[in-house]
Amino acid sequence: MTVGPSAAREPSFRESVDMMFNRAVRLMDLSPGLEEKIRVCNATYTVRFGVRLRGAIHTFTGYRAVHSEHMEPVKGGIRYALNVHQDEVEALAALMTYKCALVEVPYGGSKGGLCIDPRAWDEHELEQITRRFAYELIKRDLINPAQNVPAPDMGTGEREMAWIADQYSRMHTTDINAKACVTGKPLHAGGIQGRVEATGRGVQYALREFFRHPDDVTKAGLSGSLEGKKIIVQGLGNVGYHAAKFLSEEDGAQIIGIIERDGALLSDKGLNVEDVKQWIAKNGGITGYPDARHHAEGAESLETDCDILIPAAMEGVINLSNAARIKAPLILEAANGPITAGADDILREKGTVIIPDMYANAGGVTVSYFEWVKNLSHIRFGRMERRAEEARHLLLVNEIERIASGRGANISLSDGFKSEYLRGAGELELVRSGLDDTMRTAYQSMRQVWHSRPEVEDLRTAAYLVSIGRVAASYRAKGL
Repeated sequence: MTVGPSAAREPSFRESVDMMFNRAVRLMDLSPGLEEKIRVCNATYTVRFGVRLRGAIHTFTGYRAVHSEHMEPVKGGIRYALNVHQDEVEALAALMTYKCALVEVPYGGSKGGLCIDPRAWDEHELEQITRRFAYELIKRDLINPAQNVPAPDMGTGEREMAWIADQYSRMHTTDINAKACVTGKPLHAGGIQGRVEATGRGVQYALREFFRHPDDVTKAGLSGSLEGKKIIVQGLGNVGYHAAKFLSEEDGAQIIGIIERDGALLSDKGLNVEDVKQWIAKNGGITGYPDARHHAEGAESLETDCDILIPAAMEGVINLSNAARIKAPLILEAANGPITAGADDILREKGTVIIPDMYANAGGVTVSYFEWVKNLSHIRFGRMERRAEEARHLLLVNEIERIASGRGANISLSDGFKSEYLRGAGELELVRSGLDDTMRTAYQSMRQVWHSRPEVEDLRTAAYLVSIGRVAASYRAKGL
């Protein structure tokens, strides 16, 4: 087993995951063999391939790790970044195992990465690189609808997933389920409505569920609802942007800080998330944005007073060097591993409540599951039942108005109500409903452990206990 580092040295991301796993299994009754089987990464494939670009051959290194096959297919994103390495990919694959188990989607955990700066290449060059990487994985069944299903991650998106899906189809021309080989695709390529927003929407649903439990809110030193809560978001990528947008526009929260690569924007009156996003798209960063204070040292702004801190970018941004100065009483981990194990200890001793990453950012894999099911069933959600649902609602509305009229009551339902009530649920509404239900149920499973076992002091340990218990049950059912 990995031995925890001393307090003088910052644990790596891989060490942090192992330390948090070890903290949880000490509270469980697992045999040493089963504990080790769950902890270790089953396999990691490393590939080095060449692509001729700009008149020369460029060699790239990629990884695909499979942490656990207690359920298949295994699931996990592919990230493009220069700092991708094997330990990171294996740690992320482990988190995917626990995340899928926690939110009860029937996958094992996997993860992939390619050592590349996607901004350094033109689109057609990036397509060549992606297709060759996909080819190397597909021919070894490391991309397959029944065995290993990737998704977008940092540095990738719908475009890359469409290229991968097309590459799989070219290599498996008779596979009727080819589109299910990858999720996070554009709608026209077999994607699902609500997938782009899914992780950010899941963050919103996670916070909503947390604030439905006054005892939990009190533990964080807060009160009331989300309305008016002051939030700082680190990273305005896909996840941070959607989370900040939904929380401010739909729940009345105030986004008082946005931290990006080139510093931080702070405003006591709240920032307009959409305006900031448009500014970044036009100018390449937040520098020069009006109507807010700009701080060149973005990392220091993590220590600003606020009610909720949402790190939504990289792992390890809250660590031994700054954990003691973090003032937010509630932290939601929208990124994977933004708090190191050492920092986690410091924050828990301070009484900070942390909504852990394996739960908080599970919206992406949940909606990916819905997309995979859609691809396998070959029909979009809502197509069969939507109009029948509208017809049943119309019968009810007409009957209410008929009865009221027969009794001489001058009552009619408003056009606005009828328009909303009569509209049957389409794919987007069903996806959001399924995600909301998933996030509520998963939180309640963690909360039950958190509140019923005195030795469980935090939600992260509770999440690990729930997820490891479910993985262990799957292995026992297989006879291990």
